[in-house]
Amino acid sequence: MADHDFDVESLAEYLHLSPSQVTRLVERGRIPARRVQGVWRFSPAEIHHWLENRIGLSDEAELMELEEVLRPAMMENEVEPTISEILPLDAIDINLPAKTRGSVITAMVELGSRTGYIWDPAKMIEAIRIREEMHTTALENGVALLHPRRPMQTILGEAFLAFGRTSRGIPFGGRRMTDLFFLICSLNDHGHLQTLARLSRLLHDEDLLSELRSAESAHAVLELLSSREAGLTGNE
Repeated sequence: MADHDFDVESLAEYLHLSPSQVTRLVERGRIPARRVQGVWRFSPAEIHHWLENRIGLSDEAELMELEEVLRPAMMENEVEPTISEILPLDAIDINLPAKTRGSVITAMVELGSRTGYIWDPAKMIEAIRIREEMHTTALENGVALLHPRRPMQTILGEAFLAFGRTSRGIPFGGRRMTDLFFLICSLNDHGHLQTLARLSRLLHDEDLLSELRSAESAHAVLELLSSREAGLTGNE
């Protein structure tokens, strides 16, 4: 029995549910779990990926609810950063020089490395390639949300995003060609899930995607994301 595994009570606290709600989810096969000496145990890694998959399949209302679940887990007095605050201007490239999945991954990590926050680019590239081989991060709207399987805090100076746009769509694993790419570099699971949920809410907006595809500068990209995100927080 791993000491860091959740039990029903600690997972309920983590998810801001009641223990009875967690138990019902387990009994219905809706959440990954295993019995150890007659007690339900939950692997943090499996719970992380369960939440990540939920984000990918959720609609706007569900994403808002999930953000509320994740938000209280922040440290006391910690301010939740906005997408535009963790997306440095020099980590935006609207002319990403890549035409294949492998070259996109390399180009996005190199773009992120401009910030100075990635201390081992080769390790990050390999981790993202492994994640993409497991299951593509490409969405059906032509966007991919690149990230390693788990946050890699040992090679990151701080959490940040990078954004790249290719001149034409490329096959990245989704049903349609992909031309918009975000690289998510997080320091912990909660930060990753918060960023993923917020980005997913933004990317439900087809008008925003169209404007990102026609933006003529990195400044324009940042302003679009900042403006749309202000609209989201204004409605919460």
